[in-house]
Amino acid sequence: MKSHMYRAAILATALGLGALSPAAASEIKVLSAGAFKQVVVALVPGFEKQTGHKVTIDNGTVGELKKRIEGGEAFDVAVISPGVVDELAAAGKLTAGSKTALASVGIGVMVKVGAPKPDISTVDAFKKAVLAAKTVAYIDPASGGSSGVYLEKLFEKMGIADQVKPKAKLKNGGYVAELIVSGEAELGIHQISEIVPVKEVVLVGPLPKEIQNSTTYAAGLGAHAKDKDAAAAFIKYLSGPDAAAVLKSKGMDKAS
Repeated sequence: MKSHMYRAAILATALGLGALSPAAASEIKVLSAGAFKQVVVALVPGFEKQTGHKVTIDNGTVGELKKRIEGGEAFDVAVISPGVVDELAAAGKLTAGSKTALASVGIGVMVKVGAPKPDISTVDAFKKAVLAAKTVAYIDPASGGSSGVYLEKLFEKMGIADQVKPKAKLKNGGYVAELIVSGEAELGIHQISEIVPVKEVVLVGPLPKEIQNSTTYAAGLGAHAKDKDAAAAFIKYLSGPDAAAVLKSKGMDKAS
């Protein structure tokens, strides 16, 4: 019996997943940018089963999470953009050297299931589709959501910002797809990982490569994490082999 327990402990250490005994279990608080939350949710059960640790997840836009962390909110792991990880590490909010690249995701266009799919195969076709739609939904740039910030600049660059603004339906975080499902908007534009999970909408396709914008997500270890070993083990799990299939199913690519 003792040898069996010893072997289990050695295996856990080798995997970098911490002790398996309930006495050593910790609770890990994860702050995740909205687009990556579904990946975290899908991976948590496997991590909890292997380690005995418990994971709680809270989410928001990258901008919101940055403000919350700067404001002193307690957390153990943050999943945000690499640039913000660097900023927070420099400010002493994240552990220096803990940044771990996780995944990248592009922006896509969606319509409600059963609705005609517009042609978005070229930049000009995408522009025409946006102008033809009665209403267009995307993340409110003021909320700090990366896709919304990018689209605001893109519409300005394309010379259609003034035409889009009156018919824009802005979402303050969460799923833009909800505005399509409810009928509040005809065309939706959001990160592909935020479109794929919603069964009532269909992904028309990604933005043309000439105007595509991929967001990369990275994890950082909280400078004041309660159990740094457990939190570091979770980051390792998020970047490990078990994450690859989940990322693909959620419309994301593993970070190179």
